[in-house]
Amino acid sequence: MTEDNNQSTPNPQARRSPWFWIGVFLGSGLFPVAPGTVGTIASLFLWLPLLYLKTPSWLMGFLVFMVTIVGTIAAEKTAILLGKEDPKEVVIDEVAGQGIALLFCPLGWHWFVASFVLFRLFDILKPWPVGWADKNLHGGIGIMADDLIAGVFALGLLQSAAWMIIL
Repeated sequence: MTEDNNQSTPNPQARRSPWFWIGVFLGSGLFPVAPGTVGTIASLFLWLPLLYLKTPSWLMGFLVFMVTIVGTIAAEKTAILLGKEDPKEVVIDEVAGQGIALLFCPLGWHWFVASFVLFRLFDILKPWPVGWADKNLHGGIGIMADDLIAGVFALGLLQSAAWMIIL
């Protein structure tokens, strides 16, 4: 695989694979500008209804875990299909990371915006260990790990803020 991360039109073989469509989160990663941000926004259509349905925390955690497991496989297979080490088109990692950031999130648009902004900041700025994971881990685990850690950082900061504001 090459390390070229430029956007490109996926080959027809990739488009026939269900792993590809999971990896690009139903096509949101194919957006030509800021696919990671678009993938994160698309993930809100999955996570926010679950929050509003008052899905139990254990079930939300399990769903994030399942997205992480399936997403790791999809990221690996999509990277191989596209012939890239860490394709920008793969955004299932953003879906999992944003899911982590939203765990235990209080209801309200301001909390959702804060969760989104914090997750994107940690994912883009890549403080240690987010940056370490991005540079040193490879394959599906490498694609997923930095976003999972960014999600944990966002979760920690958001929950600290919620605890200080609400309690």
